[in-house]
Amino acid sequence: MSGVPRLEVIGIRKQFPGVLALDGVSLRVAPGEVLAVVGENGAGKSTLMKIIAGLYQPDAGEIRLDGRSVRLPTPAAAMAAGISLIHQELNLAENLSVRDNVFLGREMTRGGWLRWLDGAAMRRQAALLLQQVGLTPDRLFWRVEHLSPGEKQLVEIARALSLQVRVLIMDEPTSSLSHKETERLYEVIAAVRRAGVSVLYISHRLAEVQRCADRVVVLRDGRLAGELCGTQITHDNMVRLMVGRDLKQYYPRQHRSGRGGPVVLRLEQFRYQGGPDQPASLEVRAGEVLGMAGLVGAGRTELAEAVFGVRPWRDGQVWLDHRPLRIRHPRQAIAAGMVLVPEDRRRHGLVLDASVGFNLSLPNLRLLSRWYGISRRQERRWQQHWIERLRIRTPSPEQLVALLSGGNQQKVVYGKWLAGRPRVLILDEPTRGVDVGAKAEIYALIDELAGQGAAIWMITSDMEELLGMADRVVVMHEGRIVGELDREHLSEEAVMHLATGGRTPPAGDRHPATLPRWRPDGQADAAG
Repeated sequence: MSGVPRLEVIGIRKQFPGVLALDGVSLRVAPGEVLAVVGENGAGKSTLMKIIAGLYQPDAGEIRLDGRSVRLPTPAAAMAAGISLIHQELNLAENLSVRDNVFLGREMTRGGWLRWLDGAAMRRQAALLLQQVGLTPDRLFWRVEHLSPGEKQLVEIARALSLQVRVLIMDEPTSSLSHKETERLYEVIAAVRRAGVSVLYISHRLAEVQRCADRVVVLRDGRLAGELCGTQITHDNMVRLMVGRDLKQYYPRQHRSGRGGPVVLRLEQFRYQGGPDQPASLEVRAGEVLGMAGLVGAGRTELAEAVFGVRPWRDGQVWLDHRPLRIRHPRQAIAAGMVLVPEDRRRHGLVLDASVGFNLSLPNLRLLSRWYGISRRQERRWQQHWIERLRIRTPSPEQLVALLSGGNQQKVVYGKWLAGRPRVLILDEPTRGVDVGAKAEIYALIDELAGQGAAIWMITSDMEELLGMADRVVVMHEGRIVGELDREHLSEEAVMHLATGGRTPPAGDRHPATLPRWRPDGQADAAG
């Protein structure tokens, strides 16, 4: 890289009590360059970005902007220097308009001694900024709560541009975006780099990194593990640097199932309140990983939540191991042998202000109970067993679960369910926000559970994950199951064809309507 870097960090070191988060990390980024920063959870990415953005102060090291050493004691100081951090959890005032969010805390005013808001100037300036990021002016006075996740992301970028940003840090920017919104974000990144803005891009989605990054720096255990550029930026090279080893069995389906296992879960003409009029039918077999694909908003999560009892049923039938179910509450689903790993683990899967041990024990108190109550010693042994079994990286069961990395939090969600030996596991985005090493461990766990005869219904937006793990895939479009693909007909093109409203390709036509009907006695009837 020739010329003076826009941003340069030299020998950054940061230690927290008992943890060396960063140990002499250095990187640089040129004007108009997209530098991806990747690494496993706990590698130090977020700590480094927070130091650059003024949220943390380094114990040692130097930060330079355009060749000059700077001190960034606060986020305000970083913003004044032209550095803007867009967090994964967007920092917007949901009850205010788009215009007000763009200028929040920096409202334009006019007048002399007695000043008042200059609404017209704010409107004009905000309209120009929205045009830059591809939002139409009619969104100016919409409340942010009514925008899609992708539109909220663009509002954050517009606000950063209003600060005359020179360095834009994006932390997992596509984690909740649809395919179309992700494509729009790529266009905005290309536009801001043409304007000379330097972009630091953090993502666990390595395909995205390959697409948009000029260079990649890899962190491992708080140190710089390596740097890649040009044709060196490949999935395998990034994984090798991130984990320090080859992951030749990244999708370890040693127990891959055909269609010969008995049906464990079957939905027949199932509808839920507030859902589409067309009923859903599907089946999941013992030892099978059934993938469910579809664009964001297709209704995958809503269908799974309805089956699990989170949403009220409308009509239709659900069968579990030849038994008809009528689930009105999640506890009935759990009692029947069905569990749900939710899409948003922090909101719906964990008690964040409680310990790791508490979260593991919570749904299993009946298993741990004796006539005299719960033996704390036995509970502690049980908690430690699952911590070791799932390789949950925690100092002790007493550690707050909120302080764990995303991958370890996800393992806690799995651990709390596995003690009950569920027959059906519904996994909604099973590795979202999880680093590549933890993903491999979760994939191995899913394969092991399938090998033990569990029926696994996996909802995912990660195409590589879908193609690597699923034995069979059903695809949803606008609330409806529109087709099914067997393993031999499974491809990214076929999935996207169905997800965007196309008809099932003849060779892979496995629409539920064409499948044999299944009776409670386990015998098959002809379709129709």
